[in-house]
Amino acid sequence: MGDLLKDKVAVVTGAGRGIGRGIALLLAEEGAKVVVNDLGGSVDGEGASTTPADEVVNEIKAKGGDAVANGDSVATMEGGENIIKTALDSFGKLDIVVAVAGILRDRMLFNMTEEEWDAVIAVHLKGTFSVLKPASILFRQQRSGRFIAFSSTSGLYGNSGQANYGAAKDGIAGLIRGIARDLGRYGVTANAISPGADSRMTESVPQSARDIRAASGIEAQSAVTPLELNRDPQDVAPMVAWLVSEEAKDVNGHVFHCQGGQISLMSNPYEERTLRKVGRWSLEEIDAMFSGTLGMDMVNPAPMQAPKE
Repeated sequence: MGDLLKDKVAVVTGAGRGIGRGIALLLAEEGAKVVVNDLGGSVDGEGASTTPADEVVNEIKAKGGDAVANGDSVATMEGGENIIKTALDSFGKLDIVVAVAGILRDRMLFNMTEEEWDAVIAVHLKGTFSVLKPASILFRQQRSGRFIAFSSTSGLYGNSGQANYGAAKDGIAGLIRGIARDLGRYGVTANAISPGADSRMTESVPQSARDIRAASGIEAQSAVTPLELNRDPQDVAPMVAWLVSEEAKDVNGHVFHCQGGQISLMSNPYEERTLRKVGRWSLEEIDAMFSGTLGMDMVNPAPMQAPKE
Protein backbone atom coordinates (compact mmCIF):
# COMPACT_ATOMS: atom_id res chain seq x y z
CA MET A 1 0.00 0.00 0.00
CA GLY A 2 1.24 3.49 -0.87
CA ASP A 3 0.53 6.68 1.03
CA LEU A 4 0.18 9.31 -1.71
CA LEU A 5 -3.53 9.61 -0.83
CA LYS A 6 -3.39 8.56 2.83
CA ASP A 7 -6.48 9.71 4.80
CA LYS A 8 -8.22 10.95 1.63
CA VAL A 9 -11.77 9.94 0.69
CA ALA A 10 -12.67 9.48 -2.96
CA VAL A 11 -15.81 8.90 -4.99
CA VAL A 12 -15.35 7.12 -8.33
CA THR A 13 -18.43 6.77 -10.55
CA GLY A 14 -18.59 3.99 -13.11
CA ALA A 15 -16.04 2.11 -11.01
CA GLY A 16 -17.41 -1.41 -11.40
CA ARG A 17 -15.51 -2.18 -14.58
CA GLY A 18 -12.84 -0.95 -16.98
CA ILE A 19 -11.23 2.44 -16.50
CA GLY A 20 -13.23 3.30 -13.38
CA ARG A 21 -12.33 0.02 -11.72
CA GLY A 22 -8.61 0.59 -12.36
CA ILE A 23 -8.84 4.07 -10.86
CA ALA A 24 -10.72 2.90 -7.76
CA LEU A 25 -8.18 0.14 -7.14
CA LEU A 26 -5.16 2.44 -7.50
CA LEU A 27 -6.63 5.21 -5.32
CA ALA A 28 -7.24 2.60 -2.63
CA GLU A 29 -3.71 1.22 -3.03
CA GLU A 30 -2.42 4.75 -2.43
CA GLY A 31 -4.32 5.01 0.86
CA ALA A 32 -7.67 6.56 -0.09
CA LYS A 33 -11.00 5.30 1.20
CA VAL A 34 -13.21 4.81 -1.87
CA VAL A 35 -16.90 4.95 -2.69
CA VAL A 36 -17.22 2.56 -5.63
CA ASN A 37 -20.25 3.72 -7.61
CA ASP A 38 -21.67 1.66 -10.44
CA LEU A 39 -25.24 1.19 -11.60
CA GLY A 40 -24.26 -2.20 -12.95
CA GLY A 41 -26.17 -1.81 -16.19
CA SER A 42 -25.36 -2.73 -19.78
CA VAL A 43 -23.24 -0.61 -22.13
CA ASP A 44 -26.37 1.19 -23.34
CA GLY A 45 -27.49 1.94 -19.77
CA GLU A 46 -30.20 -0.71 -19.46
CA GLY A 47 -30.64 -2.79 -16.30
CA ALA A 48 -28.92 -2.58 -12.93
CA SER A 49 -26.86 -4.84 -10.67
CA THR A 50 -24.87 -4.31 -7.48
CA THR A 51 -22.43 -7.07 -8.41
CA PRO A 52 -19.76 -5.00 -10.29
CA ALA A 53 -19.41 -2.43 -7.48
CA ASP A 54 -19.47 -5.11 -4.79
CA GLU A 55 -16.71 -7.07 -6.53
CA VAL A 56 -14.42 -4.04 -6.68
CA VAL A 57 -15.09 -3.27 -3.01
CA ASN A 58 -14.14 -6.86 -2.16
CA GLU A 59 -10.93 -6.53 -4.19
CA ILE A 60 -9.99 -3.37 -2.31
CA LYS A 61 -10.72 -4.88 1.09
CA ALA A 62 -8.80 -8.06 0.22
CA LYS A 63 -5.72 -5.89 -0.29
CA GLY A 64 -6.18 -4.13 3.04
CA GLY A 65 -8.01 -1.05 1.80
CA ASP A 66 -11.36 0.45 2.75
CA ALA A 67 -14.29 0.93 0.37
CA VAL A 68 -18.08 0.89 0.13
CA ALA A 69 -20.35 0.21 -2.82
CA ASN A 70 -23.02 2.54 -4.19
CA GLY A 71 -25.52 1.73 -6.92
CA ASP A 72 -27.17 5.11 -7.54
CA SER A 73 -27.56 6.48 -11.06
CA VAL A 74 -25.59 9.60 -11.95
CA ALA A 75 -28.30 10.54 -14.47
CA THR A 76 -30.41 12.25 -11.80
CA MET A 77 -29.55 14.96 -9.29
CA GLU A 78 -30.95 12.78 -6.51
CA GLY A 79 -28.62 9.98 -7.54
CA GLY A 80 -25.59 12.28 -7.64
CA GLU A 81 -26.42 13.70 -4.22
CA ASN A 82 -26.83 10.20 -2.78
CA ILE A 83 -23.40 9.19 -4.08
CA ILE A 84 -21.78 12.13 -2.30
CA LYS A 85 -23.88 11.42 0.80
CA THR A 86 -22.57 7.85 0.83
CA ALA A 87 -19.02 9.17 1.19
CA LEU A 88 -19.98 11.48 4.06
CA ASP A 89 -22.08 8.86 5.85
CA SER A 90 -19.44 6.14 5.46
CA PHE A 91 -16.21 8.05 5.97
CA GLY A 92 -17.19 11.46 7.38
CA LYS A 93 -15.51 13.54 4.66
CA LEU A 94 -14.80 13.86 0.94
CA ASP A 95 -11.67 15.00 -0.89
CA ILE A 96 -11.82 13.58 -4.42
CA VAL A 97 -14.49 13.02 -7.06
CA VAL A 98 -13.68 11.11 -10.25
CA ALA A 99 -16.59 10.98 -12.72
CA VAL A 100 -16.12 8.09 -15.14
CA ALA A 101 -19.64 6.67 -15.60
CA GLY A 102 -20.81 6.46 -19.20
CA ILE A 103 -22.93 4.68 -21.79
CA LEU A 104 -23.07 4.47 -25.58
CA ARG A 105 -26.01 4.82 -27.95
CA ASP A 106 -24.13 5.20 -31.25
CA ARG A 107 -26.18 6.20 -34.27
CA MET A 108 -25.74 8.42 -37.30
CA LEU A 109 -27.50 11.73 -36.67
CA PHE A 110 -30.24 11.12 -39.24
CA ASN A 111 -31.13 7.85 -37.48
CA MET A 112 -30.69 9.01 -33.87
CA THR A 113 -33.76 9.19 -31.68
CA GLU A 114 -34.46 11.81 -29.05
CA GLU A 115 -34.26 9.09 -26.40
CA GLU A 116 -30.79 8.03 -27.61
CA TRP A 117 -29.62 11.64 -27.50
CA ASP A 118 -31.11 12.32 -24.06
CA ALA A 119 -29.82 9.09 -22.49
CA VAL A 120 -26.19 9.74 -23.42
CA ILE A 121 -26.29 13.41 -22.40
CA ALA A 122 -27.96 12.45 -19.10
CA VAL A 123 -25.29 9.93 -18.08
CA HIS A 124 -22.18 11.70 -19.37
CA LEU A 125 -22.76 15.45 -19.14
CA LYS A 126 -25.52 15.73 -16.55
CA GLY A 127 -24.03 12.70 -14.78
CA THR A 128 -20.80 14.63 -14.30
CA PHE A 129 -22.67 17.71 -13.07
CA SER A 130 -24.88 15.65 -10.73
CA VAL A 131 -21.93 14.56 -8.58
CA LEU A 132 -19.68 17.60 -9.01
CA LYS A 133 -22.40 20.08 -7.99
CA PRO A 134 -23.08 18.72 -4.46
CA ALA A 135 -19.38 18.03 -3.94
CA SER A 136 -18.51 21.61 -4.97
CA ILE A 137 -20.53 23.01 -2.08
CA LEU A 138 -18.49 20.94 0.35
CA PHE A 139 -15.17 21.63 -1.38
CA ARG A 140 -15.80 25.37 -1.31
CA GLN A 141 -16.52 25.26 2.41
CA GLN A 142 -13.44 23.20 3.26
CA ARG A 143 -11.29 25.11 0.71
CA SER A 144 -9.86 21.97 -0.83
CA GLY A 145 -10.87 19.22 -3.24
CA ARG A 146 -10.06 17.49 -6.51
CA PHE A 147 -12.36 16.92 -9.49
CA ILE A 148 -11.54 14.63 -12.40
CA ALA A 149 -14.01 14.16 -15.27
CA PHE A 150 -13.74 12.16 -18.48
CA SER A 151 -13.76 13.69 -21.94
CA SER A 152 -12.90 11.88 -25.19
CA THR A 153 -11.29 12.43 -28.57
CA SER A 154 -14.80 11.83 -29.94
CA GLY A 155 -15.71 15.14 -28.35
CA LEU A 156 -12.42 16.99 -28.81
CA TYR A 157 -12.12 16.01 -32.50
CA GLY A 158 -15.43 14.41 -33.46
CA ASN A 159 -16.32 10.89 -34.58
CA SER A 160 -18.84 9.54 -37.02
CA GLY A 161 -21.95 8.01 -35.44
CA GLN A 162 -21.29 9.62 -32.05
CA ALA A 163 -22.95 13.04 -32.19
CA ASN A 164 -24.57 12.49 -28.78
CA TYR A 165 -21.45 11.07 -27.15
CA GLY A 166 -19.16 13.67 -28.73
CA ALA A 167 -21.40 16.56 -27.67
CA ALA A 168 -21.44 15.26 -24.10
CA LYS A 169 -17.68 14.71 -23.97
CA ASP A 170 -16.79 18.11 -25.43
CA GLY A 171 -19.32 19.60 -23.01
CA ILE A 172 -17.47 17.94 -20.14
CA ALA A 173 -14.21 19.58 -21.26
CA GLY A 174 -15.98 22.95 -21.20
CA LEU A 175 -17.55 22.16 -17.83
CA ILE A 176 -14.15 21.40 -16.33
CA ARG A 177 -12.63 24.63 -17.67
CA GLY A 178 -15.50 26.56 -16.11
CA ILE A 179 -15.27 24.75 -12.77
CA ALA A 180 -11.53 25.40 -12.64
CA ARG A 181 -12.23 29.13 -12.79
CA ASP A 182 -15.17 28.94 -10.37
CA LEU A 183 -13.36 27.03 -7.64
CA GLY A 184 -9.63 27.55 -8.12
CA ARG A 185 -9.69 30.44 -5.66
CA TYR A 186 -10.89 28.01 -2.98
CA GLY A 187 -8.02 25.57 -3.41
CA VAL A 188 -10.05 23.21 -5.62
CA THR A 189 -8.73 21.84 -8.91
CA ALA A 190 -10.65 20.38 -11.85
CA ASN A 191 -9.10 18.49 -14.75
CA ALA A 192 -10.28 16.10 -17.45
CA ILE A 193 -8.93 12.90 -18.93
CA SER A 194 -9.39 11.80 -22.53
CA PRO A 195 -8.60 8.09 -22.35
CA GLY A 196 -7.26 5.82 -25.05
CA ALA A 197 -8.23 2.43 -23.67
CA ASP A 198 -10.23 -0.64 -24.54
CA SER A 199 -13.39 -1.05 -22.50
CA ARG A 200 -16.89 -2.50 -22.69
CA MET A 201 -17.94 0.66 -24.53
CA THR A 202 -15.23 0.56 -27.20
CA GLU A 203 -15.69 -3.19 -27.64
CA SER A 204 -19.44 -2.69 -28.16
CA VAL A 205 -18.91 -0.76 -31.41
CA PRO A 206 -19.73 -3.29 -34.18
CA GLN A 207 -16.99 -4.13 -36.66
CA SER A 208 -19.42 -3.19 -39.42
CA ALA A 209 -19.57 0.36 -38.03
CA ARG A 210 -15.77 0.52 -37.85
CA ASP A 211 -15.56 -0.67 -41.45
CA ILE A 212 -18.05 1.95 -42.63
CA ARG A 213 -16.14 4.73 -40.90
CA ALA A 214 -12.83 3.61 -42.33
CA ALA A 215 -14.23 3.18 -45.86
CA SER A 216 -15.86 6.61 -45.71
CA GLY A 217 -12.62 8.35 -44.82
CA ILE A 218 -14.18 9.85 -41.70
CA GLU A 219 -12.27 7.99 -39.01
CA ALA A 220 -11.79 10.25 -36.01
CA GLN A 221 -8.48 11.99 -35.61
CA SER A 222 -6.24 10.63 -32.89
CA ALA A 223 -4.40 12.42 -30.12
CA VAL A 224 -1.61 9.88 -30.34
CA THR A 225 1.04 9.04 -32.88
CA PRO A 226 0.76 5.87 -34.98
CA LEU A 227 2.88 3.95 -32.46
CA GLU A 228 1.68 0.59 -31.19
CA LEU A 229 0.42 1.80 -27.84
CA ASN A 230 -1.14 -0.38 -25.18
CA ARG A 231 -4.86 0.20 -24.56
CA ASP A 232 -5.13 -1.39 -21.09
CA PRO A 233 -7.77 0.59 -19.17
CA GLN A 234 -5.66 0.41 -16.01
CA ASP A 235 -2.95 2.49 -17.70
CA VAL A 236 -5.16 5.57 -17.26
CA ALA A 237 -5.24 5.30 -13.46
CA PRO A 238 -1.74 6.60 -12.55
CA MET A 239 -2.31 10.03 -14.11
CA VAL A 240 -5.64 10.31 -12.31
CA ALA A 241 -4.07 9.34 -8.98
CA TRP A 242 -1.34 11.93 -9.42
CA LEU A 243 -3.76 14.69 -10.44
CA VAL A 244 -5.87 14.18 -7.30
CA SER A 245 -2.82 14.30 -5.02
CA GLU A 246 -1.30 17.32 -3.32
CA GLU A 247 1.59 17.09 -5.79
CA ALA A 248 -0.74 18.45 -8.51
CA LYS A 249 -2.27 21.32 -6.50
CA ASP A 250 -1.42 23.87 -9.21
CA VAL A 251 -2.61 21.81 -12.19
CA ASN A 252 -6.07 23.15 -12.92
CA GLY A 253 -8.43 23.40 -15.90
CA HIS A 254 -6.63 21.09 -18.32
CA VAL A 255 -7.42 18.07 -20.48
CA PHE A 256 -4.92 15.20 -20.71
CA HIS A 257 -5.00 12.31 -23.17
CA CYS A 258 -3.73 9.07 -21.62
CA GLN A 259 -3.03 5.88 -23.54
CA GLY A 260 -0.57 3.18 -22.59
CA GLY A 261 2.77 4.83 -21.84
CA GLN A 262 1.82 8.15 -23.42
CA ILE A 263 0.36 11.23 -21.70
CA SER A 264 -0.53 14.27 -23.81
CA LEU A 265 -1.53 17.76 -22.70
CA MET A 266 -4.36 18.79 -25.01
CA SER A 267 -4.50 22.40 -26.14
CA ASN A 268 -7.42 24.59 -25.16
CA PRO A 269 -9.35 26.12 -28.09
CA TYR A 270 -7.57 29.18 -29.42
CA GLU A 271 -7.63 31.49 -32.44
CA GLU A 272 -5.63 29.80 -35.19
CA ARG A 273 -5.94 32.58 -37.77
CA THR A 274 -7.60 35.99 -37.62
CA LEU A 275 -8.40 38.63 -40.21
CA ARG A 276 -9.60 42.09 -39.22
CA LYS A 277 -10.90 45.13 -41.05
CA VAL A 278 -12.72 48.29 -40.15
CA GLY A 279 -16.44 47.70 -40.52
CA ARG A 280 -18.44 44.68 -41.61
CA TRP A 281 -17.16 42.06 -44.05
CA SER A 282 -19.18 41.76 -47.27
CA LEU A 283 -20.03 38.37 -48.76
CA GLU A 284 -17.85 39.17 -51.76
CA GLU A 285 -14.87 40.04 -49.56
CA ILE A 286 -15.21 36.80 -47.56
CA ASP A 287 -15.45 34.76 -50.75
CA ALA A 288 -12.39 36.45 -52.22
CA MET A 289 -10.12 36.10 -49.19
CA PHE A 290 -11.21 32.85 -47.48
CA SER A 291 -9.33 30.14 -49.39
CA GLY A 292 -5.97 31.91 -49.24
CA THR A 293 -6.20 32.97 -45.60
CA LEU A 294 -8.58 31.44 -43.05
CA GLY A 295 -9.23 28.39 -45.23
CA MET A 296 -5.60 27.75 -46.12
CA ASP A 297 -4.68 24.07 -45.48
CA MET A 298 -8.15 23.48 -44.04
CA VAL A 299 -9.20 19.82 -44.21
CA ASN A 300 -12.72 18.50 -44.62
CA PRO A 301 -12.93 15.47 -42.26
CA ALA A 302 -15.68 13.86 -44.37
CA PRO A 303 -15.56 14.96 -48.02
CA MET A 304 -18.62 14.37 -50.17
CA GLN A 305 -18.75 11.04 -51.97
CA ALA A 306 -20.58 9.91 -55.07
CA PRO A 307 -23.74 7.95 -54.26
CA LYS A 308 -23.44 4.19 -54.46
CA GLU A 309 -25.07 2.65 -57.50
